[in-house]
Amino acid sequence: MVKKDGHIHTLFCPHGSNDSFEKYIEKALSLGFEEISFTEHAPLPDGFTDTTPTKDSAMSWADWDNYVEEIDRVKQLYKGKMKINCGLEIDYIEGFEQETTAALNKFGTKLDDAILSVHFLKMNDRYDCVDYSPQGFEEMVSVYGSVEEIYKRYYETVQKSVEADLGSFKPKRIGHITLVHKFQNRFPFEGEEKTVLFHLLKSIKKEGYELDYNGAGTSKPLCREPYPPHWVIQEAIKLQIPLVYGSDAHQAKELGQGYHHLLLNQ
Repeated sequence: MVKKDGHIHTLFCPHGSNDSFEKYIEKALSLGFEEISFTEHAPLPDGFTDTTPTKDSAMSWADWDNYVEEIDRVKQLYKGKMKINCGLEIDYIEGFEQETTAALNKFGTKLDDAILSVHFLKMNDRYDCVDYSPQGFEEMVSVYGSVEEIYKRYYETVQKSVEADLGSFKPKRIGHITLVHKFQNRFPFEGEEKTVLFHLLKSIKKEGYELDYNGAGTSKPLCREPYPPHWVIQEAIKLQIPLVYGSDAHQAKELGQGYHHLLLNQ
């Protein structure tokens, strides 16, 4: 099996680092990866306002052409040494399906790979970024009423992302399906997740999608587990859902993070 990292961010990420593409690739090569996908946060859909305090969740459209050109450049530079994919991490934002589809139709032909993820939750007329900070999550608890209600809303939104019609360029890999666990050691969840997560996995299987097996949570002090954790992955394996490791690196030194914690590498 090819050793692949399918979820890597770049210097085009406003909340990432300035590490060069070459620095990421050389690090990946040193770790024995044979294939990588650069999956920058896609520009947010037209009409949606980033609700994070720093307004830095995604790449801007002004950088799109340069992003593609840079990846084309390193593809040629490392030809024969590593397979490099041009990708994006697309946000599924409830209520902006048409705008997201229009954007995918615009840039989809340039993509070799893509991930569909949920970061923003809709509550009435407001949108909250579920993984921005512990302080932000604490504020969400006061708005939603409980940790359990946030989890419920998060999984409902991921379910909608799987079922959404986003056109022929819709990503075929669903990102970090338990990202809501990011602050679990400070905000413990006391409900039951098994039913909703197993239903979600069955939907992913039905659609023929892949699962982002994301190592980033292992390095988050308030999470300390992959997204999703082992018990979810065991069910995904039973369902024969393809798993694609993703470091979710936002700087070169994070490549490979969590890789040895994964169930497939025990």
